Amino acid sequence: MQVILEPRVAKAQTRRIQLNSGLVAIIIVGGLVLLFVVTYFIPVGLWIAALASGVSVRLVDLIGMRLRGVVPHAIINPAIMGVKGGLGISLQALESHYLAGGNVSRVVSALIAAQRAGISLNFKQATAIDLAGRDVLEAVRLCVKPKVITTPLVAAMAKNGIQVKAIARITVKVDITKLIGGATEETILARVGEGIVTTIGSAETHKEILENPDRISKTIQEKGLDAKTAFEILSIDIADVDIGSNIGAKLQIDQAEADMKIAQAKAAERRAMAEAKEQEMRALEQEMRARLVEAETAVPQAVAAALRDGNMGILDYFTIKNISADTEMRKSFGHMLEPGSPQVSRS
Repeated sequence: MQVILEPRVAKAQTRRIQLNSGLVAIIIVGGLVLLFVVTYFIPVGLWIAALASGVSVRLVDLIGMRLRGVVPHAIINPAIMGVKGGLGISLQALESHYLAGGNVSRVVSALIAAQRAGISLNFKQATAIDLAGRDVLEAVRLCVKPKVITTPLVAAMAKNGIQVKAIARITVKVDITKLIGGATEETILARVGEGIVTTIGSAETHKEILENPDRISKTIQEKGLDAKTAFEILSIDIADVDIGSNIGAKLQIDQAEADMKIAQAKAAERRAMAEAKEQEMRALEQEMRARLVEAETAVPQAVAAALRDGNMGILDYFTIKNISADTEMRKSFGHMLEPGSPQVSRS
């Protein structure tokens, strides 16, 4: 009986050891999962860094950020930067801007840079500029350090027909107050290009532009081209002025060729009308010849009728024949004396 119970006891002890091992493994795995969840929802290191930097944040706030889909590092790190920069922006404001799709880090950096440079910029303006798709930090930098914009090569024609090409460099500074809704660099370039064309086109000769290139910049600056734009034009400098082709001469040549073609077309039209008239006259001549032949065919009948009726004698008939022969002979002599006719050889 004792021999039978010993294997059963051994099996029970083995099962108990296996259960204990599985329970330990479950506890370890569960602990690791719990640790991961806790560290995910509660970034302890970030929380400690925030408290050490003077940012008032609770563990509940960090858990709430995770539940709302906000990355805590994207809020806490800019908040630490703002506290160190003396901005005093609340976590709720930063989180609201993050949820709106803004770049919290660049907004805080722009506010700190503006504060250091003495530029009037508040959090509301900075977030509005950021949400409008503009780089607010780059805008603050352009307020401190002006930007130079180079126009493409602009060509225009003076009144004497000579083409003048010019390149201008525009020094601009961003106006933070007009950055939202203000025109961009493309508008500045278009307006300056228009001013260059207007100035060159109003010059009597191209020499006026070559002698005084600053005439272009003065004319452009007087027009106030930076109105309703996000930039303030500080200066406009002409970098290069060059002479192009003689557009006026080319236009005159093209006009002369066009006039010549028109005259040739009109001459061809008149020639065609003359040829048509000539054909009509030839047709009329043939018609008159046909009528003459028709009239001549009636002469022998009239002569025969006159002889039959006794109105004309035989001598009169021969007189008419002699006159006709004499006329034909005179015609033949006349054809022989015409230029280009073959001469009659003398025997």
